[in-house]
Amino acid sequence: MLYGRGTERAALDRLLADADAGRAGALLLRGEPGIGKSALLDAAADAATGWRVLRAAGVESEARLPYAVLSQLLAPVLGELDGLPGPQRAALQRTLGLADGPAGDRLLVGLAVLTLLGDLAEQGPVLAVVDDLQWADPESAAALRLAVRRLGAERVAVLLATREDGPEPAGPPELPVGPLAEPDAARLLAHHAPELADPARVLAAAAGNPLALRELPLASADGELPPDGRLRLAYHGQVSRLPGRTQRWLLLAALEETGEAQVLLRAAEESGLDAADLAPAEARGLLRVDLAAGRTRFRHPLLRSVLVDRAPLADRLAAHRTLAAAYGPGEPLRRAWHRALAATGRDAAAAADLAAAAAGAASRGGHQGACAAYERAARLSPDPTLARRWTVAAVEAALEAGEVERAERLALAADRPDADPVTRAHLLFARGVAEFWRDENASAHARLTEAATLVAATHPGPAARVLVQAVHVAWYDGLPAVACSLDALAALPLPDGDPLEPVVRYLAAALGPLARDLPAGAGEDAGAVVGAVGPGGTVPVGGAPAGAGAAGPGGAGGVTLGEAARAARAAGAAVPVDLVLPCGAGLVPGHDAEVLDLSRRLVREAREGGVLGTLPTLLFFLAEAELFDGRPASAAEHAAEALQLALDSGQPLWTGQLHGFQAYLAAARGEAEPCREQAAAAFARGGAGAPWARWALGLLDLGAGRAEDAYGHLAALTGGPFGYQVAAVRAVPDLVEAAVRLRRGEECARALARFERWAERADRPWARALVDRCRALLAPDEFAEELYLRALARHAEQPRPWERARTELLYGEWLRRGRRKAEARVPLRSAEQALRRLGAVPWAERAGLELDATGAPAASGPARAVVAGLTPQESQIVRLAAQGLSNRDIAAQLFLSARTVGHHLYKAYPKLGVGSRGDLAGILPALS
Repeated sequence: MLYGRGTERAALDRLLADADAGRAGALLLRGEPGIGKSALLDAAADAATGWRVLRAAGVESEARLPYAVLSQLLAPVLGELDGLPGPQRAALQRTLGLADGPAGDRLLVGLAVLTLLGDLAEQGPVLAVVDDLQWADPESAAALRLAVRRLGAERVAVLLATREDGPEPAGPPELPVGPLAEPDAARLLAHHAPELADPARVLAAAAGNPLALRELPLASADGELPPDGRLRLAYHGQVSRLPGRTQRWLLLAALEETGEAQVLLRAAEESGLDAADLAPAEARGLLRVDLAAGRTRFRHPLLRSVLVDRAPLADRLAAHRTLAAAYGPGEPLRRAWHRALAATGRDAAAAADLAAAAAGAASRGGHQGACAAYERAARLSPDPTLARRWTVAAVEAALEAGEVERAERLALAADRPDADPVTRAHLLFARGVAEFWRDENASAHARLTEAATLVAATHPGPAARVLVQAVHVAWYDGLPAVACSLDALAALPLPDGDPLEPVVRYLAAALGPLARDLPAGAGEDAGAVVGAVGPGGTVPVGGAPAGAGAAGPGGAGGVTLGEAARAARAAGAAVPVDLVLPCGAGLVPGHDAEVLDLSRRLVREAREGGVLGTLPTLLFFLAEAELFDGRPASAAEHAAEALQLALDSGQPLWTGQLHGFQAYLAAARGEAEPCREQAAAAFARGGAGAPWARWALGLLDLGAGRAEDAYGHLAALTGGPFGYQVAAVRAVPDLVEAAVRLRRGEECARALARFERWAERADRPWARALVDRCRALLAPDEFAEELYLRALARHAEQPRPWERARTELLYGEWLRRGRRKAEARVPLRSAEQALRRLGAVPWAERAGLELDATGAPAASGPARAVVAGLTPQESQIVRLAAQGLSNRDIAAQLFLSARTVGHHLYKAYPKLGVGSRGDLAGILPALS
C-alpha cells in the first residue's frame, strides 16, 4: 500500500495510459535509498493489468558482468527471438550466450531490444521495469538507452529507477521521488508499528524515508545520521541478533549476484549449512526464497551492502571461494570473478581463469566487463609478460566499448620504454585514439605514427591500418600531417595481395596532390614539407606511386575509387570497415559519382551485416555525395539518420560534422534559426564540424543578401589553415559571388586560383562549369556572356540542379542588368522552377523578384509543396514504402519498430494528399 505519492502515481498513470494508446514512453525515478522508488515500480506493475510485465534489477556486485540486467529482463521472452530480423536476432542471441559466434555490434543489440519490445507490443501492451539502474552493467544500460530513445508508436512503457547519484541516461524524463509528507509518514509508521511508544522520535529520525519508517522501529537506531546511515545501522542491528550460521548464509546470498536458489543451496551445502539455518532470516522477512521460481530476494538492496560491509575479511574470502565452486561451467565469468576475489595475493591460476572468462565475455560483445576482468587478471598475475598481455587486452576491450578515457588511463600506466614493440604500439594506439576523441589532433597523430613505426617492419598489415587511422586524424590537423602519414603508408613493405594495398594506393593518389597546393594561410613552414623524406626513406610527399600525377578522367592518378574498392574486396579486405576512409577521401578530388555509388553499397552492406558503428560515417559520406549531386531531400534524410546513430553510439567527431552539414541544408532552405542552432552545435563539438558550419553561415547570409557577412564567413573558411577540406574547397564559388557583390573581386584571386587547379585535377564538367561561372562574375561585360554560356553547356553535360540553377540565376541577373529583359526570362524561369523543386526558398524568391523585374510573373507556390511538410524521417519512410517495402522491412532498415513506421506513414498521408499506401507510387518522382 502506498501512502501519499499522489503526484508520482499520476505521472505513472499517464505513462501507462499513453502507452496503452500507442504512445510509447519512459520515466526515470530518482531518489535516495529507501525513499520508495521500488514501491512505485511495484504499484505500476500491479496497475498494468493484462500487460506483459518484464522486470529486472541491478545488483552492485554484478555490475561488471556484461548484459546481466538485459538477460534478466528478457529471460521470460527468449522464445520470441525467432521473429527478429536476422542480424538483430543473431546479435542478441550471441550477446545473451544463446548462440556461438562473434560479438554483435552494440548498436545492433540495442536495436534488437527495441524490435523485440515492439513485436511483443503487437500482442498487447508491455511494461519494462528496471530497478537500481545505478548497478546495471554498462552494456545493458547502453542497450536500454538506445531502445528508449527510439520508442515511438509502440504500446510500450519503460520505468527505470536509480539513486540520486546514479547515472543520467539521455532521453527519459526524470521524476524525483522525495520524502513523504509528515501526515503520510505518520500513517505509514502507525500501520507498521502500531505499538510504538515514541513515534515522534522515529518520525524525526526517518525524515520521511519510508524504508527508515519501517526499519527503525525494529532497531535501536537514533542520532542525526543521514538516511543511508540510519538504514545501515538499523539493518546492522537486525543482522547482529541472528545466529552465526544464519549470518553466514546471508553473506553467501549477498555475494551471489544472480539470486539463483540452486547456486546458493550448493554453496551453503559446501559450507556445511542447510536450509534450516536460513529460517531465522526468513522469519524476520530479511530474505525470501521462491523455490517455484528458483530465486532469492532481499527485502531491500541496501541489506546486501550491509552484510558485505560488516563481514570479517576471512568470512568474505571463504564465501567467495565457496561460490566459485558452486557455479557450473555455464557461468565461467562469475566463477572466475569469485575465484579472483578470493585471492589474497598473486595467483597465476586465478588470473588465467579470469582472463579466459574475459575473452569469452568479449566474444559476446561484453567489452566493458571483459576490460574489468582483464585488468584484474593482470594485477593477479605473477608473470610480467602475461600481465602486460592482459593489460593490452584490457585496453583493447575498453576501446571496443568506447571507453576511451579508461583505455588511455590503462595504456598510460602500462606504457614503458622497455616494453616490446608490439605492446607499445597497442598502448600508443589507445592513447592516440583517446586524444583524437578530445580533439587533440596533433598529439594523436604523433602517437599513431609512432605506433605504426614500431611495427612497420615486422607487421606491415596492422601498421597500415594504424596509418590509415593516422591519415584520418591528420585531416583535422593540417596538410603537413596528412603528407607525413601518406609518406609513411607509401614506405610500408606491404606484401603482394595485402587487402589494404589498393586502399593505400587510392588514398595516396586522391590526397597526395593537396601537399603541392597548400591553401593561403597554411604558413611557410607547411610549404617546406613538399619533397620531405618520409620515415621509411625518400618518398615524394603524398606517397603517390610513380606516375601518379594530376587526376585524369579515370580518377586520382589513374586509380578510380571503384577499382580500388573492387581490388581490396578481392584481396579479402574487411568490408565495410576497410573501405570507409577511401570512400570519404573520394570527395576530396571530386569523385562524387563514385562516392555516391560506393557509399550506397557500403551503407547497404553495413545494415545487412550489422556493422552499425560505421554507419554514421558512411551515411555522412552518402549525404554529402547526394547533396553535391542535387538530391537535398535524400541528403537530409540520411544526415538525420546518421546524426541519431552518432548520438546513440557516442561518436562526437561525426556528431559535430553532421550538425554542421545539417546547418548547410537549413541555410540552403533559408531557415535561419535552425541553421544557426545547428552551426552552434557543430562548433561546440570541436573543430571537425566547423568547415561545414562556417560554409552554412556564409550561404545563409549570401542567400539573404548580406554579402558583407557572407564574405566574412567564407573568407575565413577558404583562406584559413583548413582551406583544403571538402566544404572549404567547394565554398569558393560562393566566396567569389559575395566578393563580386562587394566589388572586392580581386581579394578572392588566390582562392579562385587554387579552385581552378582543383577543378583541373578533378576533370569533371560540373567542376569546370563552376570555374566558368566564377570567371564570368569577375569578367568584363564583353567576356562574361561567353563564360556564362560555356558554364551552362558544361552543366548540361553533367546535370547538377543546384549548381545549374545558381548559374542560370546569375546569368539571368546579368542579362536583366544589361536591359535584355526578354532574354533574361528563360534562365530566370528555369532557375526559379529548379530552386523551388529543391526547396531553396530564398534563392527561388530571388529568381522570382528578378522575373518580376523583367515583367514576367513568378511561379505561384513551391513546386515541392507535395513533400514540403514531411520531416526527413517521414520522407525516408514514404520513399521506401512507395518502392513497395513492407512496414517490417522498412523498420529493419531504419532501426525502428514496424508500428512506428506505420504511425509515420499515417501522419504523412494527409500531408501528401493521398489516402492509402497504393497512392504513394505516384508521388515517388517528387520525392526523388
